[in-house]
Amino acid sequence: MPYTDNPESLLSTAVALAHRLADEARRIALPRFRTPLDVFVKDDESPVTVADREVEAALRTLIGETFPDHGILGEEQGRENMDAEYVWVIDPIDGTKSFITGSPLWGALIALLHRGRPVLGLIDIPYTGERWSAAGGAQTLFNGQQARTRGCAELGAACIYTTSPDAFEPADWARFDALSRRTALRRFGGDSYCYGLLASGHVDLVVEAGLQPYDYLALVPVIEGAGGVITDWQGRPLGVDSDGRVVAAATASLHAAALAGLGA
Repeated sequence: MPYTDNPESLLSTAVALAHRLADEARRIALPRFRTPLDVFVKDDESPVTVADREVEAALRTLIGETFPDHGILGEEQGRENMDAEYVWVIDPIDGTKSFITGSPLWGALIALLHRGRPVLGLIDIPYTGERWSAAGGAQTLFNGQQARTRGCAELGAACIYTTSPDAFEPADWARFDALSRRTALRRFGGDSYCYGLLASGHVDLVVEAGLQPYDYLALVPVIEGAGGVITDWQGRPLGVDSDGRVVAAATASLHAAALAGLGA
Protein backbone atom coordinates (compact mmCIF):
# COMPACT_ATOMS: atom_id res chain seq x y z
CA MET A 1 0.00 0.00 0.00
CA PRO A 2 1.33 3.47 -0.79
CA TYR A 3 2.18 6.09 1.78
CA THR A 4 -0.53 8.71 2.33
CA ASP A 5 -0.66 12.03 4.17
CA ASN A 6 -4.39 11.80 4.94
CA PRO A 7 -4.64 10.96 8.67
CA GLU A 8 -7.67 8.68 8.42
CA SER A 9 -6.35 6.86 5.39
CA LEU A 10 -2.92 6.64 6.97
CA LEU A 11 -4.30 5.04 10.12
CA SER A 12 -6.32 2.55 8.11
CA THR A 13 -3.21 1.61 6.15
CA ALA A 14 -1.22 1.43 9.38
CA VAL A 15 -3.73 -0.96 10.99
CA ALA A 16 -3.53 -3.27 8.00
CA LEU A 17 0.24 -3.09 8.13
CA ALA A 18 0.32 -3.83 11.88
CA HIS A 19 -1.61 -7.06 11.31
CA ARG A 20 0.68 -7.94 8.42
CA LEU A 21 3.68 -7.34 10.70
CA ALA A 22 2.21 -9.59 13.37
CA ASP A 23 1.55 -12.31 10.78
CA GLU A 24 5.14 -12.06 9.61
CA ALA A 25 6.46 -12.23 13.17
CA ARG A 26 4.45 -15.42 13.69
CA ARG A 27 5.73 -16.91 10.46
CA ILE A 28 9.36 -16.40 11.44
CA ALA A 29 9.27 -17.09 15.18
CA LEU A 30 6.91 -20.06 15.52
CA PRO A 31 9.05 -22.59 13.59
CA ARG A 32 11.98 -21.77 15.90
CA PHE A 33 10.00 -22.17 19.12
CA ARG A 34 10.97 -25.22 21.21
CA THR A 35 13.90 -25.98 18.94
CA PRO A 36 17.62 -25.81 19.78
CA LEU A 37 18.66 -22.17 19.70
CA ASP A 38 21.84 -20.26 20.43
CA VAL A 39 21.12 -17.67 23.12
CA PHE A 40 23.24 -14.55 23.27
CA VAL A 41 23.54 -12.07 26.15
CA LYS A 42 23.21 -8.39 25.31
CA ASP A 43 24.98 -5.53 27.05
CA ASP A 44 22.05 -5.11 29.42
CA GLU A 45 22.38 -8.81 30.35
CA SER A 46 19.06 -9.73 28.73
CA PRO A 47 18.93 -12.71 26.34
CA VAL A 48 18.41 -12.53 22.59
CA THR A 49 18.11 -15.19 19.89
CA VAL A 50 18.41 -15.25 16.12
CA ALA A 51 14.60 -15.33 16.03
CA ASP A 52 14.38 -11.94 17.78
CA ARG A 53 16.81 -10.45 15.29
CA GLU A 54 15.26 -11.98 12.20
CA VAL A 55 11.76 -10.88 13.17
CA GLU A 56 12.77 -7.29 13.81
CA ALA A 57 14.76 -7.06 10.58
CA ALA A 58 11.77 -8.32 8.60
CA LEU A 59 9.35 -5.93 10.31
CA ARG A 60 11.61 -2.95 9.72
CA THR A 61 11.79 -3.81 6.04
CA LEU A 62 7.99 -4.00 5.74
CA ILE A 63 7.50 -0.71 7.57
CA GLY A 64 10.06 1.01 5.36
CA GLU A 65 8.35 -0.24 2.21
CA THR A 66 4.98 1.20 3.24
CA PHE A 67 5.96 4.26 5.28
CA PRO A 68 9.50 5.30 4.31
CA ASP A 69 9.22 8.59 6.20
CA HIS A 70 8.22 7.01 9.52
CA GLY A 71 10.60 6.46 12.41
CA ILE A 72 11.22 3.10 14.06
CA LEU A 73 12.19 2.13 17.60
CA GLY A 74 12.94 -1.56 18.03
CA GLU A 75 14.43 -3.61 20.83
CA GLU A 76 17.21 -5.15 18.76
CA GLN A 77 18.19 -2.45 16.25
CA GLY A 78 17.48 0.70 18.22
CA ARG A 79 16.22 4.09 17.05
CA GLU A 80 15.80 5.43 13.55
CA ASN A 81 14.33 8.80 12.50
CA MET A 82 12.81 9.41 15.94
CA ASP A 83 11.97 13.03 15.02
CA ALA A 84 9.38 11.84 12.50
CA GLU A 85 5.72 12.69 13.05
CA TYR A 86 4.91 8.97 13.11
CA VAL A 87 7.14 6.41 14.83
CA TRP A 88 6.68 2.64 14.96
CA VAL A 89 7.71 0.84 18.14
CA ILE A 90 8.29 -2.90 17.89
CA ASP A 91 9.28 -5.69 20.23
CA PRO A 92 9.87 -8.69 17.96
CA ILE A 93 9.60 -11.26 20.75
CA ASP A 94 8.26 -9.86 23.99
CA GLY A 95 9.11 -12.52 26.54
CA THR A 96 12.34 -13.86 25.12
CA LYS A 97 13.00 -15.67 28.42
CA SER A 98 9.68 -17.47 27.97
CA PHE A 99 10.54 -18.21 24.35
CA ILE A 100 13.88 -19.84 25.15
CA THR A 101 12.45 -21.89 28.02
CA GLY A 102 9.49 -23.30 26.08
CA SER A 103 6.74 -21.26 27.74
CA PRO A 104 4.06 -20.27 25.18
CA LEU A 105 3.36 -16.83 26.65
CA TRP A 106 5.58 -14.76 24.36
CA GLY A 107 4.57 -12.53 21.51
CA ALA A 108 5.09 -9.53 19.29
CA LEU A 109 4.28 -5.98 20.34
CA ILE A 110 3.61 -3.34 17.68
CA ALA A 111 2.77 0.32 18.28
CA LEU A 112 2.45 3.44 16.18
CA LEU A 113 3.07 6.81 17.81
CA HIS A 114 1.78 10.11 16.44
CA ARG A 115 3.84 12.98 17.83
CA GLY A 116 4.83 10.76 20.72
CA ARG A 117 1.35 9.50 21.60
CA PRO A 118 0.40 5.85 20.97
CA VAL A 119 -2.47 5.75 18.47
CA LEU A 120 -2.22 2.08 17.48
CA GLY A 121 -1.32 -0.95 19.54
CA LEU A 122 -1.21 -4.67 18.90
CA ILE A 123 -0.38 -7.66 21.12
CA ASP A 124 0.08 -10.95 19.29
CA ILE A 125 0.65 -14.33 20.99
CA PRO A 126 1.63 -16.68 18.17
CA TYR A 127 1.52 -20.03 19.97
CA THR A 128 -2.01 -19.55 21.27
CA GLY A 129 -3.26 -17.70 18.20
CA GLU A 130 -4.51 -14.76 20.28
CA ARG A 131 -4.33 -11.14 19.16
CA TRP A 132 -5.50 -7.88 20.72
CA SER A 133 -5.49 -4.65 18.71
CA ALA A 134 -6.81 -1.11 18.95
CA ALA A 135 -6.33 2.09 16.97
CA GLY A 136 -7.60 5.64 16.82
CA GLY A 137 -9.51 5.41 20.09
CA ALA A 138 -11.75 2.62 18.82
CA GLN A 139 -12.85 -0.42 20.82
CA THR A 140 -10.18 -3.04 21.38
CA LEU A 141 -10.59 -6.20 19.35
CA PHE A 142 -9.61 -9.69 20.46
CA ASN A 143 -9.39 -12.01 17.47
CA GLY A 144 -11.88 -9.75 15.71
CA GLN A 145 -14.40 -9.52 18.58
CA GLN A 146 -14.81 -6.59 20.97
CA ALA A 147 -12.84 -6.90 24.22
CA ARG A 148 -13.77 -5.24 27.49
CA THR A 149 -12.25 -5.00 30.94
CA ARG A 150 -14.42 -6.05 33.84
CA GLY A 151 -15.79 -3.56 36.32
CA CYS A 152 -13.58 -4.26 39.31
CA ALA A 153 -13.26 -1.08 41.34
CA GLU A 154 -11.69 -2.22 44.64
CA LEU A 155 -8.28 -3.65 45.46
CA GLY A 156 -9.79 -6.29 47.72
CA ALA A 157 -11.64 -7.85 44.78
CA ALA A 158 -8.86 -7.51 42.20
CA CYS A 159 -6.68 -10.11 40.52
CA ILE A 160 -3.19 -8.66 40.02
CA TYR A 161 -0.30 -9.78 37.84
CA THR A 162 3.33 -8.86 37.40
CA THR A 163 5.88 -10.65 35.27
CA SER A 164 8.73 -11.15 37.74
CA PRO A 165 9.97 -9.87 41.10
CA ASP A 166 13.42 -9.68 39.49
CA ALA A 167 12.35 -6.65 37.45
CA PHE A 168 11.90 -4.45 40.54
CA GLU A 169 14.42 -2.43 42.48
CA PRO A 170 14.17 -3.28 46.21
CA ALA A 171 12.18 -0.15 47.13
CA ASP A 172 9.76 -0.62 44.24
CA TRP A 173 9.33 -4.30 45.10
CA ALA A 174 8.39 -3.36 48.66
CA ARG A 175 5.71 -1.03 47.30
CA PHE A 176 4.37 -3.64 44.89
CA ASP A 177 4.44 -6.36 47.53
CA ALA A 178 2.45 -4.25 49.98
CA LEU A 179 -0.09 -3.31 47.29
CA SER A 180 -0.50 -6.81 45.87
CA ARG A 181 -1.09 -8.38 49.29
CA ARG A 182 -4.22 -6.23 49.57
CA THR A 183 -5.72 -7.81 46.45
CA ALA A 184 -7.80 -10.97 46.16
CA LEU A 185 -5.24 -12.87 44.08
CA ARG A 186 -1.76 -12.24 42.78
CA ARG A 187 0.06 -14.13 40.06
CA PHE A 188 3.43 -13.93 38.33
CA GLY A 189 4.60 -14.37 34.73
CA GLY A 190 3.13 -13.58 31.37
CA ASP A 191 4.87 -10.46 30.06
CA SER A 192 2.50 -8.70 27.61
CA TYR A 193 0.00 -11.57 27.80
CA CYS A 194 -1.08 -10.22 31.20
CA TYR A 195 -2.30 -7.03 29.55
CA GLY A 196 -4.28 -8.97 26.99
CA LEU A 197 -5.95 -10.85 29.82
CA LEU A 198 -6.76 -7.51 31.45
CA ALA A 199 -8.26 -6.18 28.22
CA SER A 200 -10.46 -9.28 27.96
CA GLY A 201 -11.72 -9.07 31.54
CA HIS A 202 -9.81 -11.94 33.15
CA VAL A 203 -7.28 -9.87 35.13
CA ASP A 204 -7.98 -6.58 36.90
CA LEU A 205 -4.58 -5.05 37.56
CA VAL A 206 -1.03 -5.30 36.17
CA VAL A 207 1.81 -3.46 37.90
CA GLU A 208 5.36 -3.62 36.59
CA ALA A 209 8.75 -1.93 36.70
CA GLY A 210 11.92 -2.04 34.65
CA LEU A 211 10.15 -1.90 31.29
CA GLN A 212 11.42 -0.31 28.09
CA PRO A 213 9.30 1.73 25.60
CA TYR A 214 8.94 -1.25 23.28
CA ASP A 215 7.55 -3.23 26.24
CA TYR A 216 4.69 -0.88 27.08
CA LEU A 217 3.75 1.55 24.29
CA ALA A 218 1.73 -1.02 22.30
CA LEU A 219 -0.26 -1.77 25.44
CA VAL A 220 -1.67 1.74 25.79
CA PRO A 221 -4.30 1.70 22.97
CA VAL A 222 -5.23 -1.90 23.81
CA ILE A 223 -5.94 -1.22 27.47
CA GLU A 224 -7.64 2.14 26.88
CA GLY A 225 -9.72 0.77 24.00
CA ALA A 226 -11.01 -1.96 26.30
CA GLY A 227 -12.13 0.55 28.94
CA GLY A 228 -9.09 0.37 31.21
CA VAL A 229 -6.51 2.90 32.38
CA ILE A 230 -2.74 2.63 31.94
CA THR A 231 -0.12 5.12 33.17
CA ASP A 232 3.17 5.28 35.02
CA TRP A 233 3.26 4.98 38.82
CA GLN A 234 2.60 8.72 39.17
CA GLY A 235 -0.49 8.60 36.97
CA ARG A 236 1.23 10.26 34.01
CA PRO A 237 0.68 9.18 30.38
CA LEU A 238 3.21 6.70 29.06
CA GLY A 239 5.67 7.85 26.42
CA VAL A 240 9.07 7.01 25.01
CA ASP A 241 10.81 8.69 27.94
CA SER A 242 8.73 7.21 30.77
CA ASP A 243 10.64 5.54 33.61
CA GLY A 244 9.44 2.00 32.86
CA ARG A 245 7.08 1.65 35.81
CA VAL A 246 3.56 0.82 34.63
CA VAL A 247 0.12 0.50 36.24
CA ALA A 248 -2.73 -0.90 34.14
CA ALA A 249 -6.18 -1.29 35.67
CA ALA A 250 -9.63 -2.41 34.62
CA THR A 251 -11.34 0.76 35.88
CA ALA A 252 -10.46 4.31 36.82
CA SER A 253 -11.42 3.65 40.44
CA LEU A 254 -9.13 0.63 40.69
CA HIS A 255 -6.36 2.54 38.99
CA ALA A 256 -6.65 5.35 41.53
CA ALA A 257 -6.60 2.84 44.38
CA ALA A 258 -3.49 1.19 42.94
CA LEU A 259 -1.67 4.51 42.62
CA ALA A 260 -2.56 5.35 46.20
CA GLY A 261 -1.37 1.93 47.31
CA LEU A 262 1.95 2.46 45.58
CA GLY A 263 2.36 5.77 47.37
CA ALA A 264 1.90 7.95 44.31
